[in-house]
Amino acid sequence: MELAAFLIDFILHVDKHLETFVASYGLWVYALLFLIIFVETGVVVMPFLPGDSLLFVVGAMCGVGLMSYPLAVGLLFAAAVLGDQCNYSIGRYIGPKVFQWEDSRFFNKRAFNQAHAFYERYGGVTIIAARFMPFLRTFAPFVAGISHMSRGKFSLFNLVGAALWVGGIVTAGYAFGNVPFVKTHLDKIIWAMILIPGLFVLFGAWRARRQAGSTPVQP
Repeated sequence: MELAAFLIDFILHVDKHLETFVASYGLWVYALLFLIIFVETGVVVMPFLPGDSLLFVVGAMCGVGLMSYPLAVGLLFAAAVLGDQCNYSIGRYIGPKVFQWEDSRFFNKRAFNQAHAFYERYGGVTIIAARFMPFLRTFAPFVAGISHMSRGKFSLFNLVGAALWVGGIVTAGYAFGNVPFVKTHLDKIIWAMILIPGLFVLFGAWRARRQAGSTPVQP
């Protein structure tokens, strides 16, 4: 419970925690940020770490000179790319062994083939869009690996998605993070950054399930 309370407090007040860390440890903050982004995107069981809000706050801190904008963007871009590559590799090489490649309660060959076809056709858009959606960005590269999306195609869209995600949100924080209104309502903005994309994901999943349920079964 104490760990959960700390994580919630860290997510909602990431600006204060980072300011304290910078004041106490200086350049080590870059190593901490690299680790957080890498783990959030690279370890499928860690989707709850603060990604969007962290990037926004980093941009705001760069805007007041507490951190280096080029260094922060470069390191966090590398962390995002390497994290997704790690997650993809876990799904590609470990997932099938866990599921034992046979029809079972954990693995279904037909579902695997459908997922593979989907990621080969729409995986690029999925990988890029998932970057901006909490939880989904952690699972998308893992599923891409399980479905055997080609590594070359995945790597291309991984680079594009990471550049848009890290560059876009850090730059937004740099430009707007120190506006008085934003600073005053930062906790509400962080909640919005978590909940609004999450609602889109839930709506999309509900709609897809509804459409699948209404599709007639072929004999």
